[in-house]
Amino acid sequence: MPIRVELPATLRTRLDASERPLIGLWACAGSPVTAEIVAGSGCDWVLLDAEHSPNGLESVLAQLYAMSAYPVAPLVRPPFGDTVTIKQYLDLGAQNLLIPMVDSAEQAEQIVRAVRYPDGTATGGVRGVGSALARSARWNRVEGYLGRADETISLTVQIESAVAVADVERIVAVDGVDAIFVGPSDLAASMGLLGQQAHPDVVENVLRAIRAGVAVGKPVGVNAFVPADAERYIEAGASFVAVGADVAILARQTEALVERFTGGNAGAARASY
Repeated sequence: MPIRVELPATLRTRLDASERPLIGLWACAGSPVTAEIVAGSGCDWVLLDAEHSPNGLESVLAQLYAMSAYPVAPLVRPPFGDTVTIKQYLDLGAQNLLIPMVDSAEQAEQIVRAVRYPDGTATGGVRGVGSALARSARWNRVEGYLGRADETISLTVQIESAVAVADVERIVAVDGVDAIFVGPSDLAASMGLLGQQAHPDVVENVLRAIRAGVAVGKPVGVNAFVPADAERYIEAGASFVAVGADVAILARQTEALVERFTGGNAGAARASY
């Protein structure tokens, strides 16, 4: 008799169950070894980034395997939120998706349709049905996967432009959007403040997004690699916060170690992350 598989809890479920904000780290190196090290750090969730990192389907799959032994929620960011790309990431077993550059409620609605199977209605999903061939259903070893696929998937959309913030109240209210995640760096750039994510106007827009989520009871995440920023947004009501990335930690810590013995400029101010 084949083994019947139960999938791990989604990020949505973990957020609902947690009494504190969930702390996350990025895994950008494209390495299963690095991803496993990050997953074992004690963080709550790990972002596998395929937007700005050397990651494709095969390397993301390898990293999902590497992290599967650890009690973290992998959050996978595809490079783009089109229907075909979303289908591929879902089928390889990514349960928690973060879709970048979502600027409107209408765009969010299309993404929701992309993560859902058709239901015979004009407004139903458009995800292609291939669960028997895919890791998402563990090759049909997840009992009744097709009928309850929505329960195994968590969708977060990324608010990272002034246009998106202007529509954030409608975006966060879209049925099927489980959470929003604010990217201050791209938000700052869209406001003509490239590299100035701590600018008061940028901060106020991040806070507006957090307030919008709190108002409707949906979690809001934010990227905040500066501890003071993370603390500010947690205090404002953020439910999950990314506080660092593997490559950034490696770069800064190696610089600091070398600077200790050679002198140099390891403490120089840096823009963006």
